[in-house]
Amino acid sequence: MKKRFSLLLSLAIAAALFLAFPRIAAAQDDDHNDQDPPGRVARLNFIQGSVSFQPSGESDWVQANPNRPLTTGDNLWADQDSRGELHIGGTAVRIFGQTGISFLNLNDQQVQIQLAQGSMHVHVRDIDQDEAYEIDTPNLAFSILRPGDYRFDVDADGNTTVIVVRSGQGEVTGGGRAYTVTPGQRAIFSGSDQLSYDVQPAAALDEFDGWARSRDVREDHSASVRYVSRDVIGYEDLDTYGHWRPDPTYGNVWIPSGVEADWAPYHNGHWAFISPWGWTWVEDEPWGFAPFHYGRWAVIAGGGWAWVPGPVAAVGVRTYYAPALVGFVGGGGFGVAVGFGGGVGVAWFPLGPRDVFVPAYHVSERYVTNINVTNTTVIDRVEVTNVYRNVTVNHVTVNNYTYQHNTAAVTAVSRDTFVNARPVRSAAIRVSAEEIQHPQVAQNVALAPSRVSVVGSSAAANHTPPPALANRKVVTKIAPDKSAVPIGHSKPAVNPALERANARINAGAAGNANANVARPGGAPPPAETRPGNAAEANRSNTPPNREAAPPSRPNENVNPPSRAAAPPSRPNENVNPPSREAAPPSHPNENVNPPSRAAAPPSRPNENVNPPSREAAPPSRPNENVNPPSRAAAPPSRPNENVNRPQPKPEEERKPPARTTPPPQPRPEPEAKPRPTPTPPPAARQQEQKREPEPKPAPAAKPKPNEKEKDKEKPRPNN
Repeated sequence: MKKRFSLLLSLAIAAALFLAFPRIAAAQDDDHNDQDPPGRVARLNFIQGSVSFQPSGESDWVQANPNRPLTTGDNLWADQDSRGELHIGGTAVRIFGQTGISFLNLNDQQVQIQLAQGSMHVHVRDIDQDEAYEIDTPNLAFSILRPGDYRFDVDADGNTTVIVVRSGQGEVTGGGRAYTVTPGQRAIFSGSDQLSYDVQPAAALDEFDGWARSRDVREDHSASVRYVSRDVIGYEDLDTYGHWRPDPTYGNVWIPSGVEADWAPYHNGHWAFISPWGWTWVEDEPWGFAPFHYGRWAVIAGGGWAWVPGPVAAVGVRTYYAPALVGFVGGGGFGVAVGFGGGVGVAWFPLGPRDVFVPAYHVSERYVTNINVTNTTVIDRVEVTNVYRNVTVNHVTVNNYTYQHNTAAVTAVSRDTFVNARPVRSAAIRVSAEEIQHPQVAQNVALAPSRVSVVGSSAAANHTPPPALANRKVVTKIAPDKSAVPIGHSKPAVNPALERANARINAGAAGNANANVARPGGAPPPAETRPGNAAEANRSNTPPNREAAPPSRPNENVNPPSRAAAPPSRPNENVNPPSREAAPPSHPNENVNPPSRAAAPPSRPNENVNPPSREAAPPSRPNENVNPPSRAAAPPSRPNENVNRPQPKPEEERKPPARTTPPPQPRPEPEAKPRPTPTPPPAARQQEQKREPEPKPAPAAKPKPNEKEKDKEKPRPNN
């Protein structure tokens, strides 16, 4: 009994943390908060020999992991007699021994790679109109202009670059000049400030070229390319490790071979923190890239898991990469974690084909639409939009995912395992049906990343770049991303992206709301909802957002007794759409009687009775138009009486009433605009002030017109 109480208590702590740190799971860099993260990454899918990896912002080198996504700022080093193959969508990049590269830019528009030394082969299948490929060496920048095959070699001292164009075309920029390299040419460029060059016919293929060509042929004959887009990184592995078959519900699906009977997606691997997305799944299986960053998983007829790809992308439409297509579990009804000296548990499950993925990191509605419709054929744009707006605008926590109640789909680990990039399979906690009752789903995980979260638990690298690269310069045409540090150059002592992520987490823990707080888990948990089912998976229990059209305005014509702008007088301030802010209900008389000075406090009724220098004041002041018969009986103490009365014509408003007491100074013309008028000398003003009537005249005396108005205002105290 005590053990079960401990289980429930630990999960309650976990659920509290889910809600206490809204949106900080991704902790997207502040530098990228104004834009969506890239929809593509690179993958080192083949390693032979020793290939080392240095994450962006980190100084340590570790052994490369073939399933870890690579992005801007990441560096790779292939040691002697080693080679590696990378994919960036349909583009293949191969590196040979003693080669060092760095990603200076890797986003939706630019692929910019620094080649500090060594040999690199690039095979480009397609180039979009707004896309740029650039290879930068110590003495030149090469822009790839057309799809084709390109070979680059940089000598050990960085003084010579050799470029071979087998097919395609490119342009060299260096030494203040530009050169075009065409198919079948081998161009040699030496020097730095002044380039010398020599152009020769391309030589026959060497051993490195032959290996690269064989890899291209393998991809050309892939059976999986009939079912998935070439933008889906890792599709080339699916032929070897599984098979395709048609399914009556989802069409063609891929089924992995050689997995255990109780195998489940997102169970064999670990979590890593990769900026700018945040928590990212890294699978252990050799085929484990495409099925965990694209498409969806489903239990198909006959039992067993199958991967359901998205549509084969049309020309110009790229399939979007996702860090992990899962939903995270939290809430008081899900007892998964045990007490680990204050530790808490984390649990997740794969998203089904009907589940809408709304990332925890900062994104636009367009990004959410693209990342869903390019990765599943079951849901459409309208459904994605409805879920996105319910989550981000209405703060509704989606609580009816397909597999959130499936014990075979849910994986749970301790917080220590999650944060420290430890293998999940050996540390997974079994959950029973009794422990899964009505879990609340939060799509962000409020866990602070550490250095290990970024670097991973891989062993330290046996081989690193030579010290000479520390002073190796790089020539660029495209400006590198500011987070990218060329390979071999020194990096900050503290990872800037990690520092920013933890700063955001600390701010969230202190209750400091930020621009990204409006996400699932950021609002108090909603009332308990009916569990969903597979047929209606991920369809929010709250109807689609209807608040785009302003609701009725119940407070528009209310006449409050005072004009104070106290917050309680605006009960709908945070409910109605932002467009309502232009007419705050706490100032009911602000626009009743133009011009703009009508908002002057009406609590000083006698302020402008006699001084002639104020007669040009706006007619909206209570005592200025005392004589018109139609308004004589209106008590000035009811400031809201004329809120709904048609406004008088400007010509009528500007006619001043006849005054029986002539002022000592010349009277302004009736048509005077509400602007400053000449002020009489101080002596005249003092004299006029002396002529003001007594504040309380005798009742029997015949009052002057202005004094009658004062009598009417006696019940209203002066401020």
